[in-house]
Amino acid sequence: MTLAEAPFQLSEAPSATELVAKYFRALGDPTRLRILELLGEEELSVGQIVERLGLPQPKVSNHLACLRWCGFVASRREHRVIHYRVRDDRVIAAIDLARSLLADNAEHVRACATIDGQC
Repeated sequence: MTLAEAPFQLSEAPSATELVAKYFRALGDPTRLRILELLGEEELSVGQIVERLGLPQPKVSNHLACLRWCGFVASRREHRVIHYRVRDDRVIAAIDLARSLLADNAEHVRACATIDGQC
């Protein structure tokens, strides 16, 4: 994947705030978040992820490409099979922290129309 093909394009000189927002957008997709949760438990191949999520292989592969490009996951090849794992345990810690924070605000987040709609 080239830089021109990278998801979530930013300006040439993005601010630190823009980069953090982009980081959270990568985590904001339910499929990518579920993939990270699975990979936080164990290393898996694309086929294993497809089986567990019940999604088409091309869709899973596209999400994995995004996660790999942004540094969330790493991969290794074993013959013809590519295995994925979470690159940094802090990603799982961040997801766990979000779940902990959500425990106190779940009803408000669930009812928020601004996040799902256009601000």
